Amino acid sequence: MENHSDAALSSVSRVSTLNCIDLSNPKLPESVSLLKQACLDSGFFYVINHGISQEFMDEVFEQSKKFFDLPIDDKMKLLRNEKHRGYTPVLDEILDPDNQVEGDYKEGYYIGVEVSEDDPQSEKPFYGPNVWPSEDLLPGWRQKMEKYHQEALGVAKAVARIIALALDLDGEFFDKPEMLGESIATLRLLHYEGVRRTKGRLSNPTNGIYGAGAHSDYGLITLLATDDVVGLQICKVKDAQPQIWEYIPPLKGAFIVNLGDMLERWSNGVFRSTLHRVLMNGQERYSIAFFVEPSHECLVECLPTCKSETNPPKFPPITCATYLTQRYRATHIDLSSYQKT
Repeated sequence: MENHSDAALSSVSRVSTLNCIDLSNPKLPESVSLLKQACLDSGFFYVINHGISQEFMDEVFEQSKKFFDLPIDDKMKLLRNEKHRGYTPVLDEILDPDNQVEGDYKEGYYIGVEVSEDDPQSEKPFYGPNVWPSEDLLPGWRQKMEKYHQEALGVAKAVARIIALALDLDGEFFDKPEMLGESIATLRLLHYEGVRRTKGRLSNPTNGIYGAGAHSDYGLITLLATDDVVGLQICKVKDAQPQIWEYIPPLKGAFIVNLGDMLERWSNGVFRSTLHRVLMNGQERYSIAFFVEPSHECLVECLPTCKSETNPPKFPPITCATYLTQRYRATHIDLSSYQKT
């Protein structure tokens, strides 16, 4: 903790301890029990022995850094489109408008499931072709990102099977075509700029400056790979006053997994999505988030194992596309603002 600025640590002095789910563990009931405890406690846990090699993870991080090191003019040519594919500049997103004075001091890059323009699916809001840097600019970049997307989706499906069992469902419940069989899985590369580029702007909750404002994720689960720079914090009880924030330490080779809002709706609040944010401490920080959402038409409604006469559904049914559209519109600035500048 000695590397952190006083500003970054001013509102928190705690470090959270998370359960660790080993996907190579042959004792499935043990994994189910650990995961269920984590979902009830914090909505965050580590996943290890997930099958993606450390060598490949390091390579993907290196490719991410190569992209973010490009001149801003090159990156802006790849600006995100209305389907949320492509580059997102610093301050493009504001996740906690009630407490942030500007936006998030991070830049990112969205990569979704590749769907060609002549595919009927591309007419839907979250399906379509990705935006890719040219092969001349970043040789082999697309191929590595597509491979990572495919491997991360495999990990996500393995985790979803354990979650289903923890909710007393069939292990293949979330693997149906209308769910993760045709998932809107989205890979997002993230870069939090160091003090050199942010003109000295260290995170300071008192002044409303954050690497990423407090938010919960939208979908089923998120797999997060990070470098070794600490910055992620969680608040286990979102309605607490004052809120208690705890750091999540990076774990080499592991995914940090958290639950999304759709899983909270599915589970009728049994498993809760958890507020989290990122504080900058002056160091550059890279992370790779993999957001796992069901198919466009999937109806997210209370699971049969999570309701009863005394515990009726707390949330109305909603389609995945409708929910995602609402959340993205609320947190990203209008694309027309870039066209006017």
